[in-house]
Amino acid sequence: MIEKAGGVQGQFVRPGKYARVERERRFLSAEPPAPSSVTATRAITDRYLVGTRLRLRRAAYPDGRSELKLTQKVAIARPGAVQGLITNMYLSPAEYDLLASLPAAVLTKTRFSVPPLGVDVFEGPLRGLVLAEAEFTTDEEARSFVPPRECVAEVTADVRFTGGRLVTASRQDLLGWLADYGLRPWAGGAAGG
Repeated sequence: MIEKAGGVQGQFVRPGKYARVERERRFLSAEPPAPSSVTATRAITDRYLVGTRLRLRRAAYPDGRSELKLTQKVAIARPGAVQGLITNMYLSPAEYDLLASLPAAVLTKTRFSVPPLGVDVFEGPLRGLVLAEAEFTTDEEARSFVPPRECVAEVTADVRFTGGRLVTASRQDLLGWLADYGLRPWAGGAAGG
């Protein structure tokens, strides 16, 4: 399967040895998950490297561990859960620091694992955005997934709710996008608790 890459003029992509098909569905939630449902938490800083399809991620865990990785996401313009191709490379701290010196747009959030969902509570201009996502290995799994009632609107096909678009969004953008779904940013206390 060769498809035209979304947003990259004249380039084509195909699954291969390193890139895998990314299947996910995304949902808006009115509030973060209840603390009793959370199995893991991590603070995430995503650096979208300017002029590329690359994302540099630092995921910091409460026990002091960090996961550092470089990701390339190549969107494919297709309906449904297939978002495109994704390639991940895990980095040493020195490799991360070197790449972090490149110009980037930065997105910060806390991710709560609430199987089968990862629920992101955003900071900065996106403060109050609660976005849940579920990943799948097959198209059938994605199609048959029934989201929990906390998921108030599906935004899988809405490119405004992808990381690459959110990283450039203003507060006003977010307020308008949420209003399109009849929502306002979550305004509670500490997320997840």
